[in-house]
Amino acid sequence: MTSPFPGMNPYLEQPSVWEDFHNRFAAYAGESLAAQVRPHFLVKLEERVFIHEPSGDDRRKLLGRPDVALLEGLAGNSTAVATVAPEVNNQVQSVIASLSDVDIERHAYIEIRDRQNRELVTMIELLSPSNKRYGPYHDQYVAKRTALMFSTASLVEIDLLRGGPRFPLNDLPPSDYSVAVYRKRDLPKVEAWPIGLRDPLPVIPIPLKGEFPDATLDLQALLHRVYDAAGYEDYIYESNPEPPLEGADLAWAQSILNSPKSS
Repeated sequence: MTSPFPGMNPYLEQPSVWEDFHNRFAAYAGESLAAQVRPHFLVKLEERVFIHEPSGDDRRKLLGRPDVALLEGLAGNSTAVATVAPEVNNQVQSVIASLSDVDIERHAYIEIRDRQNRELVTMIELLSPSNKRYGPYHDQYVAKRTALMFSTASLVEIDLLRGGPRFPLNDLPPSDYSVAVYRKRDLPKVEAWPIGLRDPLPVIPIPLKGEFPDATLDLQALLHRVYDAAGYEDYIYESNPEPPLEGADLAWAQSILNSPKSS
């Protein structure tokens, strides 16, 4: 069954769902691209790892994710005293400490490389909350992004998250989602798609190099494929979108979910 929404499904933005969607989406996108660009180019699925020590509020949100490594403290948060052999005469008594809670996020991204010299041709990035949220991981991504702008490679950024600030582009109107294609030869001009909550996701070009024509990614078809393969309809509607939908958007989403086609 395909996603009932005409474009991005806002229920996929929940922290307990997003990482799984993100990585499945990247895998299927890489498969689609490999079929189009071989044998001249290689498509590689790479992984970026983020290690967080979440705050109390963030920790509660992350507990729903099955692959979060949260190292629990001791029962009752009490401090246990270690014992040693009687003959050891330590002046300072030892205690049992515990590691902080740690959240490990693994986010896949795609590289297209020249088969002959392995040179990076294009990077395709489906943005994650860590990319967009101000802090060290945002800074790390911005540094990599900036370095890419000064290289010979192209960059494709796909932002399917309503939360967090959008990377600024002049003349791009406000939107719920966006896609930007940075071609080295066209900079500072950038081809961009502002996408509303109710808009279908576009088919976007993926730049290659030289005289090779662009590959393409049908973002809507990819979303439907991931949605169906992962069985998201079985559980994602048990929780609310995040950020929450409000007003007319909430009523619109509820009408879609309550329609006979969705039930």
